[in-house]
Amino acid sequence: MAQEQPTATLELRGKRYTVPANIPIREAIRRAGLSPEAVLPVRDGELIPDDERLRPGETIRLIAVISGGDA
Repeated sequence: MAQEQPTATLELRGKRYTVPANIPIREAIRRAGLSPEAVLPVRDGELIPDDERLRPGETIRLIAVISGGDA
């Protein structure tokens, strides 16, 4: 019997994405079908570095990056 892989949750604008735990946040964002360049991952109010690994059972909030304006 296969052991179930631990998961974490990404949350963006009220939508939740279940992804494998123990992978870098950047990879988790890709696996959720999102662009890592379009969101900022936040854990307990702190930005998470791209190479930070997700902890089993945690929920990471994603904040959409707003771009535009005059360059």
